[in-house]
Parts: sequence; structure tokens; C-alpha cells
Amino acid sequence: MSNSIDKNKIIKHSGEQSSPVIIENDEDSNAPRSSNSTTANASSQKQILLLAKKFSLNAAFLPEIKQAPIEDRAFRRKKIDELRKQQNMEAIVLRAIQYCSDENMTDRADQDWFSSFVILAEGISNKNMQDLWAKILAGEVSKPGSFSLKTLQTFRSMGITEAKLLAKACSLAMSDTRRKNIRVISGAYQVPTLFNFFNKQRQQQLDLNQAGLSYADILTLADNHLMFEQETESHSLAKGEKIQFNYNGKSVSFVAKKADCILTFYKFTPIGTELAHLINDNADESYLSILKTKLSENFSITN
Repeated sequence: MSNSIDKNKIIKHSGEQSSPVIIENDEDSNAPRSSNSTTANASSQKQILLLAKKFSLNAAFLPEIKQAPIEDRAFRRKKIDELRKQQNMEAIVLRAIQYCSDENMTDRADQDWFSSFVILAEGISNKNMQDLWAKILAGEVSKPGSFSLKTLQTFRSMGITEAKLLAKACSLAMSDTRRKNIRVISGAYQVPTLFNFFNKQRQQQLDLNQAGLSYADILTLADNHLMFEQETESHSLAKGEKIQFNYNGKSVSFVAKKADCILTFYKFTPIGTELAHLINDNADESYLSILKTKLSENFSITN
């Protein structure tokens, strides 16, 4: 007899029973239905039932006579898990090949690194996340040392939400020419002196929330070891001194209009810097316009 559960059934709990019982979902029942709570409850129950069935954990919802021996159920669940991990890794490797060239490499890939990579990546079923793991694999094989095991462990703990936040931060980020130091510029000021102390235009602070990156987002990135939560400053620039940045594939120059001008920014951590290389260039032109307008008192910005 089939052990499958009809998705049109829901779980009912009775005060006289210690375990849940599956009954038919009676669409013609005259019992009063309040609302959205009943619908939401049935929907969440169905989702749990479907997940339980998919991972071979649905026996507890079946009558005992229909339950396979627990040893068989445990073996089946382990087998399903192994097959799912195998499918995940094959999909990731296939995607990684597409990001690699067929040129000969001088350095051989580290098998120990790859073994750790498999352990961390095999549980990833989400297609978007698989694509990022594939980029990590391709990047490490193409240039060994690009992604540390610490970075892999951090990335494994991230979800889609954190990955999207990282992508948003990258769309605002400036880097040096080698992309070793990445930062999101948050403002600028001129070092206070006797002559400019009362000048209200001496200091400018950007509202990054307007660009889609709130301080709460920055704290989330900091919690995931991707960005430092405290602002950092550049060195004090002389009048006419220029700093050259790479902004999502574009060259951007900051030239100090006055003496002792300083840029403030939120800096990516080493882990955040490594993972930023997974994100495609996607410049936020509105943010660049905000920079040019808000910082115009102390800097001339050209691209």
C-alpha cells in the first residue's frame, strides 16, 4: 500500500489524542471559518507535510500499519540526503566549468581545499546560491588562494538576504586599482581650524539609506564579518591631491578642493573583500550623482 500523503489533507489535533491525525480536508464543512488564520494554518501544515515527505520524515503522520520499520525509514532518509548532496555538487561543478577558461594553469588546485569546499557546498540547493559557489570554485582553481577556508565557512552561514545585501553594498563600493581595499564612501570633511571651525559646510554626511543601504544593513553585514561597522577615514589630502578609485569597472577621481580634506567610509573586511569578487559590476549611478553633489564643497569628483 502507498505511504504517500494526499496534499489535500490537513492535520487535526484532538484533546483525546496525543498524536496528530491526518483527516480529509472537507471543503463542504459547515463549520465556521474565520478567516485568514485558518487558511494560513492549513497552508503551513501542507508545506511541512510536503517537506516531510520529500525528506522521508512523514511516517509519524501515518497510521502505524502503514509505517515502514524505522530502520528502513532512517536508511531511506540518509539515501535521499546523499542523493540530494550529490545532485547539488554536480550542478555546482557544472556551473563552475562555465566560468573557467581552458588555458593551462601553472598551479595545481589544492585537493584539501576542494574537499573542504565540497563539505560546505553540498547542502546548497538554491540555484542562485549554487551559482555563487560555482564562482568561488572557478576563482580558486583559476587563482589558488583567492578564497580562504574561513571565507567559505562565513559564506556557508549566509542566506539569500545577506547575499543580496552584499551585492547592494558592492554596487556602492569604491576600490583601489587592485581591488584589495573596498569601501563605501559615507561622507567627507575638512580638518577643523581656527578659520573654518564655524563653517557649516565643512562637513558632509551622506544618507546611505537613500541609496538603499541602511545602517541596519551595515550592521547585518558586520555581523556576517563582511564589513566593519565603524567608519574609517582616509589620510588628510592636500589641496589639489587626487585619489583614484575603481567604481564597478569605472575609473573615478576625487580631487581635494581645499587643504586637509578627508573622506569617511565603511570598509569591507578581508572576507567581504574576497566575496565581493563574486559580484558582477553593477554601478549605482544615482549614488555616484549623490556623491558628486553632497561632497562638492570639499571634493571635485569626475568619472
